[in-house]
Amino acid sequence: MYKILIIDRCCFSRLGLEKGLQQKTDETSSFLVTHLNSLLLAKAHVESWQPHLVIADFASFQHDALQSHFLPALLNVCEQRTRVLRLQNEPFVFKNVGEAISKKAPLEVLRQRVMDLLLSGPLINPARVVTPLLTRQEEKVLSLWMEGASNQTIASEMRITGKTVYTYKRNIRMKLKVEHRFSPFIPSAECVE
Repeated sequence: MYKILIIDRCCFSRLGLEKGLQQKTDETSSFLVTHLNSLLLAKAHVESWQPHLVIADFASFQHDALQSHFLPALLNVCEQRTRVLRLQNEPFVFKNVGEAISKKAPLEVLRQRVMDLLLSGPLINPARVVTPLLTRQEEKVLSLWMEGASNQTIASEMRITGKTVYTYKRNIRMKLKVEHRFSPFIPSAECVE
């Protein structure tokens, strides 16, 4: 089983790509696909979940002041641990990062490129444990938190208590190994060039 992480800001792109990859798979190549819209969370996923391939559209992140400072650290982790396939239609500020393919490429061309990249690497142990870093609820809390929502806003939107939001945030910080509650929003030294 191949683990693939999709990083894109557009939910429809992420879901469509996941569905496209799951179609027409034979018994020798099955995929576990997860998708994210946060570079901080993506970095943590690459470190702990260790996907075989990262498929990403970094263009929208490189223009976002809240996300762009996480980009160098994520690319550094990807370079050490996985392969990267960039979906792009505009120039990317970082050079020599993975392979690039047009975001408008036909799905069959993309699927073939993904298989070529996966098969070009070392043999993969299918018995490897496959678990995501954060739960879906934690991902939702992190997403709202990164958008600047207060604990009360997060609680009312998710229909949970403020204490539960606090617990989710504490668990997220522990899993992402951030030292205090403002860490997800402050560029760390490893992120600054």
